[in-house]
Amino acid sequence: MPDEEWQYQWANFRDDDTPVFEDWIQPFTMEDFTGKTVLECGCGGGHHTAMVAPYARFVTAVDLNTSEIARERCAGINNIEFLEDNIVTMDLGRQFDVVICIGVIHHTDDPDASFKTLFRHCKPGGTIIVWTYSSEGNALVRYIVEPVRKIILSKLPRSVVSKIAYGITAMLYPFVYTIYRLPFLKFLPYYDYFSKFRKMKFQRNFLNVFDKLNAPQTQFITHERCGKWFNQNQFEPQNISIRHYAGVSYCLVGVKMAN
Repeated sequence: MPDEEWQYQWANFRDDDTPVFEDWIQPFTMEDFTGKTVLECGCGGGHHTAMVAPYARFVTAVDLNTSEIARERCAGINNIEFLEDNIVTMDLGRQFDVVICIGVIHHTDDPDASFKTLFRHCKPGGTIIVWTYSSEGNALVRYIVEPVRKIILSKLPRSVVSKIAYGITAMLYPFVYTIYRLPFLKFLPYYDYFSKFRKMKFQRNFLNVFDKLNAPQTQFITHERCGKWFNQNQFEPQNISIRHYAGVSYCLVGVKMAN
C-alpha cells in the first residue's frame, strides 16, 4: 500500500472525537478496556490509541507507515508500544484481551486475511472490535466517488485533494441543514448519516470526506462478509454484534470462543 496518502493525512489532521469512537465500539464501552491488554491494528495518527490507553493495562499499536507520527503524538503516555508492521501478514507471537481495528480493514490489501490476523492475535474469551465501511448504503461513493478518486484524485498532490475535500464538506452543509432535516424525505441517500453529520464539528466531517478522497484503496464490506468473519463457530453466539451504523458502515463486536 502506498505511503504518501496516510502519512499526509495523519501528519496534518487529527481525529479526537471520543463520542464517535464510543459509538463505533458499542456494545463495548471505554470502561471495558480497564486492565486489558489491547492490540490496535492500524493506529494511524494514534488518536484512538490515546483514548484507550488511560483505561488499558497496556496498548500495542501497529501501523504500516504512520507509527512514528502516532508515537510522537502519544509521547508521555507510558503504557503504549508502537510497532511498524502490515496487519495483513503480521505475527507478533502473542495474544491480547482486546483487538481493535477501527476504519482500517477496508483499506488493506486483503480484508479477509487482515481479519484472520485480528483473530489469531485475540485470546480465547477475548474481544474483537471492527469498524468498517459498508457495501450497503454506499452506492454513491462506490460508483461515483471511487472512480473519480482512482482516475483523477489519486494523481493530484495531497494538498490539492485536501482543498477539494474542504470545499465539498462546506457545500454539504446547506443541504444537510435544510433538505436532510425534512422527515418526509427519509428515503434520500445518506439521510441517517447526515443526522450524525449535524452532531459533529466541521473538522471531523471534513476528515470523513477527505478519507474517502485520499485513501489509496477501499473495499466496501457486505453484511454477509461481516457474518462470515464473526461466525458462531468461532465467536460466542450471544456475544456477536453486527450493527449497521448510520446506513454507511458496520460496527462489529464479538467475543472469541474460549475453547
